[in-house]
Amino acid sequence: MAPPPWLNAPPVEPYPFEETYDLRVGPDLHPALLGLLPYVGLWRGRGRGGYPTVEDFDYAQEIKISHDGRPFLSYESRAWLLDEESRPIRPAGREVGWWRPVMDGDRATDEIEALLTTPTGIMELHVGKVTGTRLELVTDAVVRTSTAKEVTAGHRLFGIVEGALLYAQEMAAVGQPLVPHLSARLIRVGG
Repeated sequence: MAPPPWLNAPPVEPYPFEETYDLRVGPDLHPALLGLLPYVGLWRGRGRGGYPTVEDFDYAQEIKISHDGRPFLSYESRAWLLDEESRPIRPAGREVGWWRPVMDGDRATDEIEALLTTPTGIMELHVGKVTGTRLELVTDAVVRTSTAKEVTAGHRLFGIVEGALLYAQEMAAVGQPLVPHLSARLIRVGG
């Protein structure tokens, strides 16, 4: 049996395709994403969080929403806790995922599917709708590892208001019903 052709092949060059959150450079935005166009960019800001099982907290966050020319957006969020004087305390929540419009043949509908994953072992499938500059998502399914926190449902509302990205997130977890968890205002710093 001969060895596979890749076994002794030369090293591979870096990933050759560009991804961008700046619509002035890189690949053209796929036409199916025009309804999500206002969200593409690099955003930073502050928020407030809480839950019945934890004390309220202040945080900063950076969200990058980018594309590579195909009909979906890449979503990456990282947050860090802030003290009373807005100094960083420690890293907080992170998630990565993809937003994509539901297609009807070659035409994008106003329906959206979003897959979001955390490093703490939680994966959420959201479905929703984009209306103008408002995007509302609800969980369709939550999958988690055996060691992850019990999360059973979520609801997220995003909007572009006076050029800023605002969002509110509700969560049902650890025996609690769906209640407010996070809200923030982020400004565009890139794109």
